[in-house]
Amino acid sequence: MARPAEETPRRPGAGREFLERTKYIYIGKSDQQRGLPQPPIELPPDPGLPFFDLPRPEILEIPPVDLRTAIEQRRSVRAYARTPLSREELSFLLWCTQGVQQVSGTFWTMRTVPSAGARHAFETYLLVNAVSGLDPGLYRYLALSHRLQLADQDPTLAHRITAACFDQQFILRSGVTFIWTAVPYRMTWRYGERGYRDLHLDAGHVCQNLYLAAEAVGCGVCAIAAFEDDMMNAILGIDGSDQFVIYLATTGKKA
Repeated sequence: MARPAEETPRRPGAGREFLERTKYIYIGKSDQQRGLPQPPIELPPDPGLPFFDLPRPEILEIPPVDLRTAIEQRRSVRAYARTPLSREELSFLLWCTQGVQQVSGTFWTMRTVPSAGARHAFETYLLVNAVSGLDPGLYRYLALSHRLQLADQDPTLAHRITAACFDQQFILRSGVTFIWTAVPYRMTWRYGERGYRDLHLDAGHVCQNLYLAAEAVGCGVCAIAAFEDDMMNAILGIDGSDQFVIYLATTGKKA
């Protein structure tokens, strides 16, 4: 007698295969153990594009917020006021999510978020809609120097990114949308295929810091994991393999 449909065993999907193939028993020797040179700790900036200084973290005057209060008040917020973020507020949020506190030559950095083996395999891009002193456009955060670099000012950017995120309209109403990309070899150089797990764990650390830091500056945040990967990678001009979009989050002043 045939089994009822609900009892028919399902073939393992890609997610289960990922978990299986990234177990430690399959790792083998990493490129670090083989003596291969490590990748750079930050992708080099484009010398032909303009830079924008940000207020230094040590001079920012940010209202204190009790940690328990920040944790208990944290919510995903999709409605934002028309008030733009200030450059000081943006500087603070960038510092809290990828701020570099210590650099060891070209080997590793200590930052304001945890990362497996201090590999910090992310680059941060910003879709700026409403930030005082910045024109709308796509910017890249250069964490080592705490600066921004303009990447693209195509006036259709916000709408294309919204379309790539399945038309989540609150992206258009945000002050800024954080777009984190992963450079996997920065992580897999040390941890092999297991490093792909670490990338996704690290993304959660970064976004939670954004949620909590936003409470101090009267902002709300909404994380976005629903996006069309190939479309987002194409918008940023990255290949989707050596670098790919891993997570997004809108941010804006609370209504």
